[in-house]
Amino acid sequence: MTTSTRGAGQAPAVLVLEDGRIFRGRAYGAVGETFGEAVFSTGMTGYQETLTDPSYDRQIVVATAPQIGNTGWNDEDDESGRIWVSGYVVRDPARVPSNWRASRSLDDELVAQGVVGISGIDTRALTRHLRERGSMRSGIFSGEAIAADAELVARVQAQPHMKGASLYEEVATKEAYVVPAVGEKRFTVAAVDLGIKGMTPQRMAERGIEVHVLPATATEEDVYALSPDGVFFSNGPGDPATAEGPVALMTAVLARRTPLFGICFGNQILGRALGFGTYKLKYGHRGINQPVQDRTTGKVEVTAHNHGFAVDAPLDQVSETKFGRAEVSHVCLNDDVVEGLQLLDQPAFSVQYHPEAAAGPHDAAYLFDRFVSLMEGQRA
Repeated sequence: MTTSTRGAGQAPAVLVLEDGRIFRGRAYGAVGETFGEAVFSTGMTGYQETLTDPSYDRQIVVATAPQIGNTGWNDEDDESGRIWVSGYVVRDPARVPSNWRASRSLDDELVAQGVVGISGIDTRALTRHLRERGSMRSGIFSGEAIAADAELVARVQAQPHMKGASLYEEVATKEAYVVPAVGEKRFTVAAVDLGIKGMTPQRMAERGIEVHVLPATATEEDVYALSPDGVFFSNGPGDPATAEGPVALMTAVLARRTPLFGICFGNQILGRALGFGTYKLKYGHRGINQPVQDRTTGKVEVTAHNHGFAVDAPLDQVSETKFGRAEVSHVCLNDDVVEGLQLLDQPAFSVQYHPEAAAGPHDAAYLFDRFVSLMEGQRA
Protein backbone atom coordinates (compact mmCIF):
# COMPACT_ATOMS: atom_id res chain seq x y z
CA MET A 1 0.00 0.00 0.00
CA THR A 2 1.23 3.50 -0.84
CA THR A 3 -0.59 6.54 0.42
CA SER A 4 -0.34 10.26 0.80
CA THR A 5 -1.04 11.98 4.10
CA ARG A 6 -3.38 14.49 2.50
CA GLY A 7 -7.09 14.32 3.22
CA ALA A 8 -9.05 12.73 0.43
CA GLY A 9 -11.32 15.67 -0.29
CA GLN A 10 -12.94 15.24 -3.71
CA ALA A 11 -10.07 13.39 -5.39
CA PRO A 12 -11.30 10.83 -7.94
CA ALA A 13 -10.99 7.15 -7.04
CA VAL A 14 -11.65 3.81 -8.71
CA LEU A 15 -12.29 0.32 -7.35
CA VAL A 16 -11.00 -2.34 -9.72
CA LEU A 17 -12.00 -6.02 -9.50
CA GLU A 18 -9.95 -8.86 -10.91
CA ASP A 19 -12.70 -9.80 -13.38
CA GLY A 20 -12.39 -6.35 -14.97
CA ARG A 21 -15.39 -4.60 -13.42
CA ILE A 22 -14.63 -1.03 -12.34
CA PHE A 23 -16.51 1.31 -9.99
CA ARG A 24 -15.73 5.03 -10.04
CA GLY A 25 -16.18 7.33 -7.06
CA ARG A 26 -14.35 9.68 -4.72
CA ALA A 27 -11.41 9.08 -2.42
CA TYR A 28 -12.27 8.36 1.19
CA GLY A 29 -9.58 8.26 3.84
CA ALA A 30 -6.00 8.33 2.56
CA VAL A 31 -5.19 8.96 -1.09
CA GLY A 32 -3.08 6.40 -2.97
CA GLU A 33 -3.48 2.73 -3.79
CA THR A 34 -4.16 -0.51 -1.98
CA PHE A 35 -4.85 -4.16 -2.81
CA GLY A 36 -6.83 -6.92 -1.08
CA GLU A 37 -9.66 -9.40 -1.36
CA ALA A 38 -12.99 -7.59 -1.88
CA VAL A 39 -15.58 -8.82 0.64
CA PHE A 40 -18.83 -7.36 1.94
CA SER A 41 -19.97 -6.91 5.53
CA THR A 42 -23.68 -6.65 6.31
CA GLY A 43 -23.46 -4.96 9.71
CA MET A 44 -25.36 -1.69 10.06
CA THR A 45 -23.14 -0.58 12.96
CA GLY A 46 -19.85 -1.55 14.58
CA TYR A 47 -17.58 -0.34 11.77
CA GLN A 48 -14.80 0.59 14.22
CA GLU A 49 -14.69 -2.94 15.59
CA THR A 50 -14.75 -4.34 12.05
CA LEU A 51 -11.90 -2.18 10.81
CA THR A 52 -9.67 -3.08 13.78
CA ASP A 53 -10.44 -6.83 13.68
CA PRO A 54 -7.19 -8.63 12.71
CA SER A 55 -9.25 -11.25 10.84
CA TYR A 56 -9.76 -8.65 8.09
CA ASP A 57 -6.04 -8.52 7.26
CA ARG A 58 -5.49 -8.09 3.48
CA GLN A 59 -9.18 -7.55 2.75
CA ILE A 60 -10.98 -4.59 1.18
CA VAL A 61 -14.25 -4.38 3.08
CA VAL A 62 -17.44 -3.19 1.39
CA ALA A 63 -20.04 -1.77 3.80
CA THR A 64 -23.53 -2.77 2.67
CA ALA A 65 -25.15 -0.23 5.02
CA PRO A 66 -25.63 2.90 2.88
CA GLN A 67 -24.28 5.49 5.33
CA ILE A 68 -21.11 4.95 7.34
CA GLY A 69 -19.29 7.15 9.85
CA ASN A 70 -22.26 8.61 11.73
CA THR A 71 -20.79 7.88 15.17
CA GLY A 72 -17.24 8.92 14.33
CA TRP A 73 -14.24 7.25 15.98
CA ASN A 74 -13.40 6.90 19.67
CA ASP A 75 -10.48 5.58 21.72
CA GLU A 76 -12.37 2.80 23.50
CA ASP A 77 -13.81 0.47 20.85
CA ASP A 78 -10.73 -0.71 18.94
CA GLU A 79 -10.39 -4.49 18.86
CA SER A 80 -6.63 -4.25 18.36
CA GLY A 81 -3.88 -1.65 18.16
CA ARG A 82 -4.54 -0.62 14.54
CA ILE A 83 -6.83 -0.82 11.51
CA TRP A 84 -6.21 -4.10 9.68
CA VAL A 85 -8.41 -3.82 6.58
CA SER A 86 -6.51 -3.09 3.38
CA GLY A 87 -9.19 -0.69 2.14
CA TYR A 88 -12.71 0.50 2.88
CA VAL A 89 -15.63 0.97 0.48
CA VAL A 90 -18.70 3.02 1.42
CA ARG A 91 -21.55 4.63 -0.44
CA ASP A 92 -22.36 7.71 1.62
CA PRO A 93 -19.84 8.87 4.25
CA ALA A 94 -21.35 10.87 7.11
CA ARG A 95 -20.41 14.52 6.70
CA VAL A 96 -20.37 15.24 10.45
CA PRO A 97 -19.99 12.57 13.17
CA SER A 98 -22.47 12.81 16.03
CA ASN A 99 -21.80 10.79 19.19
CA TRP A 100 -20.80 11.85 22.68
CA ARG A 101 -17.96 9.29 22.69
CA ALA A 102 -16.46 10.34 19.35
CA SER A 103 -13.09 12.10 19.43
CA ARG A 104 -12.64 12.41 15.63
CA SER A 105 -14.24 11.35 12.36
CA LEU A 106 -13.83 7.99 10.64
CA ASP A 107 -12.33 9.80 7.65
CA ASP A 108 -9.71 11.39 9.91
CA GLU A 109 -8.75 8.02 11.37
CA LEU A 110 -8.46 6.39 7.95
CA VAL A 111 -6.14 9.21 6.85
CA ALA A 112 -4.10 9.00 10.06
CA GLN A 113 -3.54 5.26 9.60
CA GLY A 114 -2.97 5.45 5.85
CA VAL A 115 -6.01 3.39 4.87
CA VAL A 116 -7.11 4.01 1.29
CA GLY A 117 -10.86 3.99 0.69
CA ILE A 118 -13.48 4.95 -1.85
CA SER A 119 -16.96 6.48 -1.47
CA GLY A 120 -19.84 7.45 -3.69
CA ILE A 121 -20.16 4.15 -5.53
CA ASP A 122 -23.16 1.84 -5.84
CA THR A 123 -22.31 -0.57 -3.02
CA ARG A 124 -25.55 -2.47 -3.60
CA ALA A 125 -24.51 -3.28 -7.18
CA LEU A 126 -21.03 -4.20 -5.95
CA THR A 127 -22.42 -6.52 -3.26
CA ARG A 128 -24.71 -8.24 -5.77
CA HIS A 129 -21.71 -8.69 -8.08
CA LEU A 130 -19.64 -10.30 -5.30
CA ARG A 131 -22.56 -12.54 -4.34
CA GLU A 132 -22.79 -13.79 -7.92
CA ARG A 133 -19.09 -14.00 -8.77
CA GLY A 134 -17.60 -14.53 -5.28
CA SER A 135 -15.05 -12.60 -3.27
CA MET A 136 -12.12 -11.65 -5.47
CA ARG A 137 -8.87 -9.75 -5.66
CA SER A 138 -9.31 -6.01 -5.99
CA GLY A 139 -7.58 -2.65 -5.73
CA ILE A 140 -8.51 0.92 -4.86
CA PHE A 141 -6.67 3.70 -6.67
CA SER A 142 -7.10 7.43 -6.06
CA GLY A 143 -5.41 10.66 -7.01
CA GLU A 144 -2.16 10.20 -8.89
CA ALA A 145 -2.36 6.39 -8.48
CA ILE A 146 -5.10 6.21 -11.13
CA ALA A 147 -3.89 4.89 -14.47
CA ALA A 148 -5.41 3.32 -17.58
CA ASP A 149 -8.09 0.74 -16.82
CA ALA A 150 -6.23 -2.15 -18.44
CA GLU A 151 -3.10 -1.39 -16.43
CA LEU A 152 -5.01 -1.31 -13.14
CA VAL A 153 -6.80 -4.59 -13.90
CA ALA A 154 -3.46 -6.23 -14.69
CA ARG A 155 -1.99 -4.99 -11.41
CA VAL A 156 -4.92 -6.41 -9.47
CA GLN A 157 -4.64 -9.75 -11.27
CA ALA A 158 -0.96 -9.92 -10.26
CA GLN A 159 -1.85 -9.94 -6.55
CA PRO A 160 -1.82 -13.17 -4.47
CA HIS A 161 -5.05 -15.07 -3.80
CA MET A 162 -6.50 -15.46 -0.30
CA LYS A 163 -6.64 -19.22 -0.75
CA GLY A 164 -3.28 -20.52 0.40
CA ALA A 165 -2.43 -17.32 2.29
CA SER A 166 -0.75 -17.77 5.68
CA LEU A 167 -1.52 -14.59 7.60
CA TYR A 168 -2.11 -15.45 11.25
CA GLU A 169 1.51 -14.86 12.30
CA GLU A 170 1.41 -11.40 10.68
CA VAL A 171 -1.32 -10.19 13.02
CA ALA A 172 -0.60 -12.08 16.25
CA THR A 173 1.22 -10.63 19.24
CA LYS A 174 4.99 -11.15 19.28
CA GLU A 175 5.19 -11.17 23.10
CA ALA A 176 2.98 -12.91 25.64
CA TYR A 177 0.83 -10.71 27.89
CA VAL A 178 -1.73 -11.20 30.65
CA VAL A 179 -5.31 -9.96 30.94
CA PRO A 180 -6.09 -10.25 34.68
CA ALA A 181 -9.32 -11.68 36.02
CA VAL A 182 -12.00 -9.21 37.03
CA GLY A 183 -12.64 -9.79 40.72
CA GLU A 184 -11.65 -13.14 42.20
CA LYS A 185 -9.46 -15.30 39.98
CA ARG A 186 -11.08 -18.69 39.35
CA PHE A 187 -9.17 -20.12 36.39
CA THR A 188 -6.05 -19.70 34.26
CA VAL A 189 -6.44 -19.93 30.48
CA ALA A 190 -3.73 -20.02 27.83
CA ALA A 191 -5.07 -18.14 24.79
CA VAL A 192 -3.24 -18.75 21.51
CA ASP A 193 -3.36 -15.51 19.52
CA LEU A 194 -4.05 -16.16 15.84
CA GLY A 195 -5.55 -12.67 15.42
CA ILE A 196 -7.40 -12.24 18.70
CA LYS A 197 -9.87 -9.40 19.26
CA GLY A 198 -9.50 -7.34 22.43
CA MET A 199 -13.01 -8.09 23.67
CA THR A 200 -12.40 -11.86 23.73
CA PRO A 201 -10.02 -12.02 26.74
CA GLN A 202 -12.15 -9.32 28.35
CA ARG A 203 -15.23 -11.58 28.19
CA MET A 204 -13.22 -14.33 29.85
CA ALA A 205 -11.77 -11.97 32.47
CA GLU A 206 -15.32 -10.94 33.42
CA ARG A 207 -15.88 -14.57 34.41
CA GLY A 208 -12.90 -14.77 36.76
CA ILE A 209 -10.40 -16.07 34.20
CA GLU A 210 -6.80 -14.88 34.12
CA VAL A 211 -5.95 -14.96 30.42
CA HIS A 212 -2.38 -15.46 29.25
CA VAL A 213 -2.31 -14.43 25.57
CA LEU A 214 0.47 -16.28 23.74
CA PRO A 215 1.99 -15.72 20.28
CA ALA A 216 0.78 -17.84 17.37
CA THR A 217 4.14 -19.66 17.48
CA ALA A 218 3.55 -20.89 21.06
CA THR A 219 4.60 -24.47 21.74
CA GLU A 220 3.10 -27.17 23.92
CA GLU A 221 5.77 -26.37 26.50
CA ASP A 222 4.84 -22.67 26.46
CA VAL A 223 1.19 -23.50 27.05
CA TYR A 224 1.67 -26.01 29.86
CA ALA A 225 4.30 -23.92 31.65
CA LEU A 226 1.24 -21.91 32.75
CA SER A 227 -0.53 -24.97 34.26
CA PRO A 228 -3.70 -23.84 32.50
CA ASP A 229 -7.21 -24.90 33.44
CA GLY A 230 -8.18 -24.42 29.78
CA VAL A 231 -6.73 -23.53 26.39
CA PHE A 232 -8.32 -21.12 23.91
CA PHE A 233 -7.60 -20.70 20.18
CA SER A 234 -8.66 -17.35 18.70
CA ASN A 235 -10.01 -15.99 15.45
CA GLY A 236 -7.59 -14.95 12.72
CA PRO A 237 -7.09 -14.31 8.99
CA GLY A 238 -6.05 -16.41 6.04
CA ASP A 239 -6.38 -20.00 4.92
CA PRO A 240 -6.55 -22.56 7.77
CA ALA A 241 -4.97 -25.13 5.46
CA THR A 242 -1.66 -23.30 6.03
CA ALA A 243 -1.81 -23.42 9.84
CA GLU A 244 0.32 -26.49 10.53
CA GLY A 245 1.79 -25.13 13.77
CA PRO A 246 -1.55 -24.32 15.44
CA VAL A 247 -2.99 -27.66 14.30
CA ALA A 248 -0.07 -29.52 15.88
CA LEU A 249 -0.46 -27.54 19.11
CA MET A 250 -4.20 -28.19 19.28
CA THR A 251 -3.57 -31.88 18.66
CA ALA A 252 -1.26 -31.91 21.67
CA VAL A 253 -3.86 -30.12 23.80
CA LEU A 254 -6.54 -32.61 22.79
CA ALA A 255 -4.20 -35.51 23.63
CA ARG A 256 -3.89 -34.11 27.17
CA ARG A 257 -7.69 -33.74 27.44
CA THR A 258 -7.41 -30.15 28.64
CA PRO A 259 -10.67 -28.17 28.32
CA LEU A 260 -10.51 -26.41 24.94
CA PHE A 261 -12.48 -23.62 23.28
CA GLY A 262 -11.90 -22.19 19.81
CA ILE A 263 -13.60 -19.47 17.80
CA CYS A 264 -13.52 -18.71 14.07
CA PHE A 265 -10.00 -19.66 12.90
CA GLY A 266 -9.84 -21.73 16.09
CA ASN A 267 -12.91 -23.66 14.92
CA GLN A 268 -11.20 -24.43 11.64
CA ILE A 269 -8.06 -25.53 13.50
CA LEU A 270 -10.16 -27.90 15.63
CA GLY A 271 -11.74 -29.26 12.46
CA ARG A 272 -8.33 -29.99 10.99
CA ALA A 273 -7.05 -31.51 14.25
CA LEU A 274 -10.04 -33.88 14.22
CA GLY A 275 -9.31 -34.93 10.63
CA PHE A 276 -11.87 -32.81 8.76
CA GLY A 277 -11.00 -30.67 5.75
CA THR A 278 -11.56 -26.95 5.21
CA TYR A 279 -12.62 -25.06 2.09
CA LYS A 280 -13.06 -21.50 0.86
CA LEU A 281 -16.58 -20.10 0.82
CA LYS A 282 -17.75 -18.33 -2.33
CA TYR A 283 -18.24 -14.97 -0.62
CA GLY A 284 -18.08 -15.79 3.09
CA HIS A 285 -20.06 -14.59 6.09
CA ARG A 286 -19.37 -11.10 7.42
CA GLY A 287 -21.62 -8.97 9.58
CA ILE A 288 -23.48 -8.93 12.88
CA ASN A 289 -26.84 -10.33 11.77
CA GLN A 290 -26.23 -13.98 10.85
CA PRO A 291 -28.74 -16.62 12.10
CA VAL A 292 -27.20 -19.73 13.65
CA GLN A 293 -28.90 -22.65 15.37
CA ASP A 294 -27.33 -24.21 18.45
CA ARG A 295 -28.25 -27.84 17.87
CA THR A 296 -27.63 -28.75 21.51
CA THR A 297 -30.52 -26.52 22.62
CA GLY A 298 -32.48 -25.83 19.43
CA LYS A 299 -32.11 -22.11 20.06
CA VAL A 300 -31.58 -19.76 17.11
CA GLU A 301 -29.05 -16.99 17.75
CA VAL A 302 -28.30 -13.81 15.83
CA THR A 303 -24.51 -13.82 15.63
CA ALA A 304 -21.44 -11.88 14.47
CA HIS A 305 -19.39 -13.46 11.65
CA ASN A 306 -16.18 -12.84 9.79
CA HIS A 307 -15.00 -15.90 7.90
CA GLY A 308 -14.20 -16.79 4.33
CA PHE A 309 -13.31 -20.43 5.03
CA ALA A 310 -15.31 -23.23 6.66
CA VAL A 311 -14.98 -26.75 8.04
CA ASP A 312 -16.08 -29.65 5.84
CA ALA A 313 -17.78 -31.95 8.36
CA PRO A 314 -20.96 -34.06 8.06
CA LEU A 315 -24.00 -32.20 9.41
CA ASP A 316 -26.27 -35.08 10.33
CA GLN A 317 -24.09 -37.77 11.83
CA VAL A 318 -21.63 -38.28 14.66
CA SER A 319 -18.08 -38.71 13.36
CA GLU A 320 -15.44 -40.98 14.84
CA THR A 321 -12.08 -39.21 15.33
CA LYS A 322 -8.82 -40.14 17.06
CA PHE A 323 -10.06 -38.08 20.02
CA GLY A 324 -13.44 -39.77 20.24
CA ARG A 325 -16.82 -38.88 18.83
CA ALA A 326 -17.38 -35.42 17.30
CA GLU A 327 -20.45 -33.70 15.95
CA VAL A 328 -21.53 -30.43 14.37
CA SER A 329 -23.03 -28.40 17.22
CA HIS A 330 -24.02 -25.22 15.35
CA VAL A 331 -25.16 -24.57 11.78
CA CYS A 332 -25.84 -21.40 9.78
CA LEU A 333 -29.49 -21.22 8.82
CA ASN A 334 -28.76 -19.23 5.66
CA ASP A 335 -26.64 -21.85 3.91
CA ASP A 336 -26.02 -24.84 6.25
CA VAL A 337 -22.35 -23.96 6.77
CA VAL A 338 -20.78 -25.63 9.82
CA GLU A 339 -20.72 -23.05 12.62
CA GLY A 340 -19.58 -25.18 15.54
CA LEU A 341 -18.01 -28.48 16.57
CA GLN A 342 -17.93 -30.40 19.82
CA LEU A 343 -16.33 -33.55 21.09
CA LEU A 344 -18.64 -35.92 22.95
CA ASP A 345 -15.99 -37.85 24.86
CA GLN A 346 -13.79 -35.04 26.17
CA PRO A 347 -14.12 -31.32 27.02
CA ALA A 348 -13.54 -29.52 23.71
CA PHE A 349 -15.76 -27.37 21.50
CA SER A 350 -15.58 -24.49 19.04
CA VAL A 351 -17.74 -22.09 17.07
CA GLN A 352 -17.13 -20.43 13.73
CA TYR A 353 -18.60 -17.07 14.72
CA HIS A 354 -17.68 -14.42 17.33
CA PRO A 355 -19.39 -14.78 20.72
CA GLU A 356 -17.56 -11.74 22.14
CA ALA A 357 -19.68 -9.80 19.60
CA ALA A 358 -18.47 -6.25 19.96
CA ALA A 359 -20.52 -4.23 18.96
CA GLY A 360 -23.18 -6.92 19.33
CA PRO A 361 -25.37 -8.93 19.21
CA HIS A 362 -24.89 -10.77 22.49
CA ASP A 363 -26.98 -13.90 21.91
CA ALA A 364 -23.91 -16.16 22.04
CA ALA A 365 -22.20 -14.83 25.18
CA TYR A 366 -23.27 -18.04 26.94
CA LEU A 367 -20.46 -19.87 25.15
CA PHE A 368 -17.93 -18.35 27.56
CA ASP A 369 -20.05 -19.77 30.40
CA ARG A 370 -19.97 -23.14 28.65
CA PHE A 371 -16.16 -22.95 28.62
CA VAL A 372 -16.20 -22.16 32.36
CA SER A 373 -18.44 -25.17 32.94
CA LEU A 374 -15.98 -27.44 31.13
CA MET A 375 -13.14 -26.20 33.35
CA GLU A 376 -15.28 -26.61 36.47
CA GLY A 377 -16.13 -30.16 35.44
CA GLN A 378 -12.50 -31.03 34.78
CA ARG A 379 -11.43 -29.60 38.14
CA ALA A 380 -14.15 -31.55 39.94
